[in-house]
Amino acid sequence: MKIESVLGIVVGETNYSESSKILNVLTKEYGRIGIISKGCRNLKSKLRGVSRKLVYGTFHIYYKENGLSTLISVDVENSFPKTMMNLSSISYASYILELIDQVARQNEEDDLFSLLSQALIKIEQGLDPLVITNIVELKALFYLGVMPSIDACCICGSTKGIVTLSSDKGGYICSECHQKEPLVSDKTIKLIRMFYYVDIEKITKLEVGEVAKKEINHFLDDYYTRYTGLYLKSKHFIQSIGKMVETK
Repeated sequence: MKIESVLGIVVGETNYSESSKILNVLTKEYGRIGIISKGCRNLKSKLRGVSRKLVYGTFHIYYKENGLSTLISVDVENSFPKTMMNLSSISYASYILELIDQVARQNEEDDLFSLLSQALIKIEQGLDPLVITNIVELKALFYLGVMPSIDACCICGSTKGIVTLSSDKGGYICSECHQKEPLVSDKTIKLIRMFYYVDIEKITKLEVGEVAKKEINHFLDDYYTRYTGLYLKSKHFIQSIGKMVETK
């Protein structure tokens, strides 16, 4: 095995043997790879603090192309301390990690790393974690091969008179094709398209009203349930927190 340095983010971790972990790391150079961090669960291990989810940095490894690489050390670029201290932020960040990890298992596109890193950075900077998460979710649908129609009516193809979104029908619906689908706000119709095309790195502020946030999130939740086949524990945790807040 040769020594290599790769830029990566730990998206998952699994205990291995009595003192080690296997880290799932999304890297800029090789996509998703497995790295064994030997002895990292020992209290005195120099690898203990860097062998966990949400560590972003340069991983120095004994690289093995078709198997587990071995961790030597990590030069940490960002450990997202503010995110780690906020329940809402860490909940959404954990979901984004799990979602991108699942997408990377099915798709080896190079820009998944950029999508993940920029989303986590924006949450760390204090931008609304729900909105950032919805942007990531919408972009991830493209890689999963089940992108909704957000450029034209999903029934007739018209780009005019769009009045609502339907997860059941598959995206935009125009006034001519609209039947009994619940209407959404004009803001929601405009924002969901913007969410897909926006470059996360260039976002400096987010001003999204509560109605639009609720409508977009509801659409994406239902769309994911219908078309992706993904069951993500972190998503259900976020939903349970939301229900508790609503009942207070």
